[in-house]
Amino acid sequence: MATVVFENASRIYPGSTIPAVNKLNLEVKDGEFLVLVGPSGCGKSTSLRMLAGLEEVDSGRILIGDKDVTHVAPKDRDIAMVFQSYALYPHMSVAENMGFALKISGIAKEERDRRVLEAAKLLDLEAFLDRKPKALSGGQRQRVAMGRAIVREPQVFLMDEPLSNLDAKLRVATRTQIAALQRRLGITTVYVTHDQVEAMTMGDRVAVLKDGNLQQVDTPRNLYDKPANAFVAGFIGSPAMNLLKTSVSAGKATLGKLSIDVPASAGSSVIVGIRPEGLMAGPDGFSVKVEVVEELGSDAYVYGQPVDSSITFAQAVEEHAQIIVRWDPKNPPKPGDTITVSAQASAIHLFDAVSGERLK
Repeated sequence: MATVVFENASRIYPGSTIPAVNKLNLEVKDGEFLVLVGPSGCGKSTSLRMLAGLEEVDSGRILIGDKDVTHVAPKDRDIAMVFQSYALYPHMSVAENMGFALKISGIAKEERDRRVLEAAKLLDLEAFLDRKPKALSGGQRQRVAMGRAIVREPQVFLMDEPLSNLDAKLRVATRTQIAALQRRLGITTVYVTHDQVEAMTMGDRVAVLKDGNLQQVDTPRNLYDKPANAFVAGFIGSPAMNLLKTSVSAGKATLGKLSIDVPASAGSSVIVGIRPEGLMAGPDGFSVKVEVVEELGSDAYVYGQPVDSSITFAQAVEEHAQIIVRWDPKNPPKPGDTITVSAQASAIHLFDAVSGERLK
């Protein structure tokens, strides 16, 4: 087991002047489960492939333990990678797939069989060792791919969106199994996903990337409670945080009748962030025209548009954005209704309207 360190690591693809990964500085602690998350094209898979040795590092360096592996061949980095596509050999049995890397490394058959059986027990695959991949479900194939990585007993696991081919229910079950397995094995793991719910539920820490730049790395709770900027605030959380732009006057930002104290460093306008559960029915707030109501049994979410034209959505929010409010599921409004919502000061986040950086 070992730490992983990116030191100003950059990757610029041929024909491009914009780095796919730009001066990444990141340390993964020994035994830690770190998740790289971000929208498509943010550089998370490129970062993982740089660590694996499958992409060149144009500047900076990467260390595994105390060893600089920047220019070391992938096979000599003591890492094991789990791919999105499973990459199983169709003509081999489960046992042969799991032990193949050991076989080509010259490991004796007795030792190979021992490691494969141990991994199969961990992954509940003992009954499937003689089957071919085509006779397995998607979840079972994913466990075989995990087993193939485990038997190598590497210093570092690398996982590139390993659950993306599974259906929603199986994804939930498998992600808890992977997280529990990693904690039992204690092997340093770097995991890539575009699914922020997956990231928040699995990682000891989560690193959020955008356009090749690291935005914030922290525990899931701290990312949720204290996002470093408006991008992280809008990306982390499901449903997403409401990000509303409004003007500042005499040290106050206003959303309808809701008055918010802002720091002296704020400009003429700010981005106000409030999570759906931070909004509540109240007269001293702002009005929302209800468009859609999602009733989920234990929860209800109201989606709508602000009635006050002075309240606009921040640029960090996608087009056709809606205000989202978590509502009492026993008494939800109907589409077409107008509701008035407010928020306590403790539920409000403030961001600079130009840079997007956190103010409060």
